[in-house]
Amino acid sequence: MCALLSCQGLAKAFGAQTLFTDATLMISAGDKVGLIGPNGSGKSTLLKIFCGLEQADSGTVFVQKLLRISYVPQEDLFNEEASCIDNLYEAVKHLDIDEAEQYNRVHTLLSRAQFTDPQQQVRLLSGGWRKRLAICRALVTRPEVLIMDEPTNHLDIEGILWLERLLNATLPESPAAVLMVSHDRRFLENTVNRVIELSPVYPEGSFQVRGTYADFLEKKADYLQQRQSLEERLANKVQRETEWLRRGPKARTTKARYRIEEAGRLQEELGEVRTKNRSVGQVGIAFESTQRKTKKLLTAVGLEKRFHGPPLFSNLDLTLKPGMRLGLLGRNGSGKSTLMHILAAAARQSGLKPDKGTIAIAEKLRIVSFDQRREQLDTSVTLRRALAPDGDSIMYQGQSLHVVTWAKRFLFRTDQLETPVYRLSGGEQARILIARLMRQPADILLLDEPTNDLDIPSLDVLEESLCEFPGALVLVTHDRFLLDRVCNLVLGFDGEGSTEYFADYEQWLVMLQERDRKEGSKAPAAAKEKPAAKAKPGKLSYMDQREYDQMEAAILAAESRLEELEALMLSPEVMANSSQLQHYWQEQQELQTQTEQLYDRWDELEQRRQG
Repeated sequence: MCALLSCQGLAKAFGAQTLFTDATLMISAGDKVGLIGPNGSGKSTLLKIFCGLEQADSGTVFVQKLLRISYVPQEDLFNEEASCIDNLYEAVKHLDIDEAEQYNRVHTLLSRAQFTDPQQQVRLLSGGWRKRLAICRALVTRPEVLIMDEPTNHLDIEGILWLERLLNATLPESPAAVLMVSHDRRFLENTVNRVIELSPVYPEGSFQVRGTYADFLEKKADYLQQRQSLEERLANKVQRETEWLRRGPKARTTKARYRIEEAGRLQEELGEVRTKNRSVGQVGIAFESTQRKTKKLLTAVGLEKRFHGPPLFSNLDLTLKPGMRLGLLGRNGSGKSTLMHILAAAARQSGLKPDKGTIAIAEKLRIVSFDQRREQLDTSVTLRRALAPDGDSIMYQGQSLHVVTWAKRFLFRTDQLETPVYRLSGGEQARILIARLMRQPADILLLDEPTNDLDIPSLDVLEESLCEFPGALVLVTHDRFLLDRVCNLVLGFDGEGSTEYFADYEQWLVMLQERDRKEGSKAPAAAKEKPAAKAKPGKLSYMDQREYDQMEAAILAAESRLEELEALMLSPEVMANSSQLQHYWQEQQELQTQTEQLYDRWDELEQRRQG
């Protein structure tokens, strides 16, 4: 298959820090590639090189002639005073398409993204709605390749589910290939058909698997086991050759020179393999508890909070006990972070307070907070000062540790200690904040989006340490994998002032979807919504009318194919062929999503026709 985009032998370094060497990969039509790797391995830089925003130090990038690429960076830049619709029109105005096509593309995408007020100024949007708009802007140009850097950051769980449906659907604006950096494991599992891990631990600089994220984990485990077996075989061979070298000259044959050289080569190879195998490091995350035996750490009764409008939540009762791990769920702007600030202020008796209700805390309660905005981090100081503000050592669990030892625990190299914090990746900055949290004994941990920018190995260790923490935990995260594994209770915010407890996030999501169906599936806009702009009753644009005329036939064809697939999947021949069964199942899932979207779009156009 002809490559749309590829690179061969790419290398990139910033000063003394080498990001990657000999990076080689190819993106073809149909690929949905998840690019993963440790923080600081150069994933974001590689995306920028593909987009022409950075230059590699060496190597070659091949781009198919006239290929259109759209890029969604981690930080979104818009005309803040302009509306959502105007920002999209700005992206298409230079394309060789007429006004009707521009109108159709812009309005179709805003509708798919569930914006109820396209005339709203971008500066009023929350982070999640800004991200949706950024993805719409990337797709409105109809790119052949869509490149995204951490697209789930700032999206709430409903936003992530929307993005999954968008990437899995077959739509006019769907790109031929997708390349994205993400550390959201559930999102990767649900969207990609190929995974590439960029890491210096691999001899080729990367490890590539065609399949789902689960397939990647299985193949990676096999690979690491093979590397370990190779190390053991080499070690045994080196031991035998070393013993031979130690014998006297009389015991050696005329081929002594060759065997001496071979022994030296084997020792070098063993050293390289050992170095690679030992490079698969883990962050040493372990939160320190005060070991308090109090049964109730914090009790809140009847909490209510509002900001110039209806309450974010009201009549909220909450009790935190040792061993309780509570996840907060809700759309962006529903009050999760506000509740976290109120709880944090309760221990220090200053800061944000509820408008109504009371909070009782245990004597000398210690609460430690992680803020997703990272305002506590001074990015102008060096990594050394950020980790050890008062000298070259820190106190952890009653012991004095040198800053070099402390830095290595969080996978920082010694040569990074004098690097300014602003030069570090987002994941590396997150690890600095976690290092600070670990030095503070806590009864209650308040973690607001701690997973943003953390690499997958760090997430695995974070999960384990949170499960082992004996105090109480309150967690806000869009990482469904983390929620499932860590939290034993979920508090859902409905965005209209009510809250309810659930066993897990799936239960909360079912409730939310049922409520939306009853209300006509009206999605919320961002903060400070204005009434949605309405089309003229009884009138569709030319492009909308053409789409409407073809809608019924498209739905009938999709439903007919779904019936065929169901019959095929029940046939004995297919049930006996796991690969064929998987193929039909995947087609069924994609077609069901497409059919639901067709019905939603048909309803929308029908309502506009009838006024």
